[in-house]
Formats: sequence, structure tokens, C-alpha cells
Amino acid sequence: MPVFFIGHGSPMYTIENNEFVASWNKLGKTIPVPQSVLCISAHWQTRGTLLTAMESPRTIHDFGGFPDELYEIQYPAPGNPLLADQIKQEIKGTAAGLDTSWGLDHGAWSVMRHIFPLADIPVLEMSLDYYKTPSEHFELAKELASLRNRGVLIIGSGNMVHNLGRVAWDKDDSQEFGYDWALEASDIFKRLIIEGNFNKLIDYRSLGREVNLSVPTPDHFLPLLYALALKEDNENISFFNDKAVMGSLTMTSVRIG
Repeated sequence: MPVFFIGHGSPMYTIENNEFVASWNKLGKTIPVPQSVLCISAHWQTRGTLLTAMESPRTIHDFGGFPDELYEIQYPAPGNPLLADQIKQEIKGTAAGLDTSWGLDHGAWSVMRHIFPLADIPVLEMSLDYYKTPSEHFELAKELASLRNRGVLIIGSGNMVHNLGRVAWDKDDSQEFGYDWALEASDIFKRLIIEGNFNKLIDYRSLGREVNLSVPTPDHFLPLLYALALKEDNENISFFNDKAVMGSLTMTSVRIG
């Protein structure tokens, strides 16, 4: 299976039609049908590493201030408790646990709803342990590699550039617009990805002012490292939805394989 990092952007994209949504729709029609999807979402941070292990994960509306229509949306994809337990057993570098209370947050379902609109593919999430360093997350991700050969689609969901405190609220997010520092950081990220220089991305705090402005907290950046850690030698890597919106966000997404 290929691996993706998807810039998920606003929850409103769940109910809007735009170029980002169109690319997600196309993605679901052009990749092999997975047995299951494993999503590492920016919106599930925990103490320790957890995997959702319920038969029917609930749809979590983990946001506020949006139209009622958005809160009414359900994404009733099944879970895969058996796969969650297998992953738990196979991870050796850290102790993983099983969770039956979380579900699917909008980092997962807002994208899945467009990729697999029938909600017939089992979806589970792996949490981000906020006590782990970026390097430790990267090493943990490597342990998921065998899942690709077992029909599991692995998706990291976040945004490379994500500074909500600097958002230009007066800019329509249908228009491409990025501050100079956000665009420079985006260029740095893409160059290092193409070069395969993942060590510098792991140590992103050392990349200068522009990157530190663009990644004020690690939550939306770490899912990128999970995707990159799974790249095999000689695999193709490409970008899509490569645009900045509202000044301080980028929708740039990555396909591996």
C-alpha cells in the first residue's frame, strides 16, 4: 500500500467542495482498496501510545464554533480490534495500549469521508504520545512498515505549516495566500523531503525562525514524520494540494509509493 501525509485543514472541508476535497475524492478512486486504514491524527494526543480497539468507533466532533450541519455528520466506519491488538503486540520499542473510548476525531473522519465515502473500510487511530521526542516518534513509525504489505493504508493527518495564532482571518481560505515565513518554511520542508534528509526534519527546531513560527507546537507536524519513516528505498515521493491558505497554514500533502 502507499503511505500518505494529508494536510487536513479546516473541518469545514467536510461539507464544502473545493480543490482539496476533489483531490481526496480522486485519491480514493485511484489507490488499491485497503483492508483497513491506520490514521495518525494530530488531534489525538495522549500519555503513552494508544490504538483504538472498538468495533464501532464514534465520530468525534472535536471543534467549536462551526455550523450545526457539521456537528450532525457521522462517519460510521467499523473499527478493527483484531488489527489493533496485532499492532500492539508487534510494537517492541514502546509499550502500546488499547483504547475503547476515543473513536475517530476530525483529523481522521473529515478526510476519510471524502476518500472512502461509503464508510465501509475499517479505520483505527494511533495516538501521539506527547512525552516522546520527534526522533522517538520516527522510530516508532518504522515498526509499522509490515502493515503496508498486509493491505493497511497508513495516513498521517496534520498540516506541515500550522500556526492558528497567526491566521489571517480576513483571507478567504479558497484563495492561495501564505506569509513569507510560512512559504519559506514550506519550501524547506519540501526540499528536505525530496532530498530524503529526514534527520533534519526530525530536528526541525534547529531549522530557524521561519520553521519555528510555522510549527509552534508539534501535534500537526509529527504525523508527517510517521509517513516519512515508512518510505522504502527507491520509492517515489510526490506532493499534492501544495498550497498555503489563510497566511499561516499549508495544505501540502505527501504520497509515498
